[in-house]
Amino acid sequence: MKTAASAPRVVLLDIEGTTAPISFVHDVLFPYARTHMARVLEERKDDPAVQAALAETEKLAPGVPPLEQLERWMNEDAKVAPLKALQGLVWAEGYKRGALVARLYPDVVPMLESWYRAGIELAVYSSGSEPAQKLIYGHTAQGDVTPLFTRFFDLRVGGKKEAASYVSLLQEAGWKASDVLFLSDVTAELDAAAQAGLRVCQIVRHEDGTVAGTEYPVAGNLIEAASLFGLPGIGQA
Repeated sequence: MKTAASAPRVVLLDIEGTTAPISFVHDVLFPYARTHMARVLEERKDDPAVQAALAETEKLAPGVPPLEQLERWMNEDAKVAPLKALQGLVWAEGYKRGALVARLYPDVVPMLESWYRAGIELAVYSSGSEPAQKLIYGHTAQGDVTPLFTRFFDLRVGGKKEAASYVSLLQEAGWKASDVLFLSDVTAELDAAAQAGLRVCQIVRHEDGTVAGTEYPVAGNLIEAASLFGLPGIGQA
């Protein structure tokens, strides 16, 4: 059964656990960043972006050597802006060298292409930095799919479990809340988005071991989400 009479005009997507397996992030991206962080920071120590992120790290953790603090944050999977920025720089090198290729779930690219052809606006909201998001979608096994998206949102608009963050991104994009469908595997993120007036759906991927909640519509993949919300299916426009 569809959850609404009219289909959303915008689909806002989480990445980890929604379009990309959690294992790709935790078993591939995070270890790569941990292994190569110190070397990349040394090689790019004169890069203003690196200097700014390290300065912010020192500001957030006074008296702690920045690399030590970055390693602590990586151990904690902390959603901290300077860490995300520096991880993005390390991953950029990995993608450029061909050491990294993003894995997306098989339903993702066909569904995104179908929605794009139908005029549905597509956007990303992830705790990973905007450059890191573009790296994932720019280096998939299916090629560069970043042209399918109009906007990328990260922690600069706020944490994903805060309703105010969704209000901010709505204002920035000029979207009406009821026109936007947010897809995520995390119920706390769906709570925040729903509080801001967005339509929401939990993506429950069996590979990721996601536990379905009871408050929101649940879909096992983007194909099921499309059916629930009256969006085009694969090959439709």
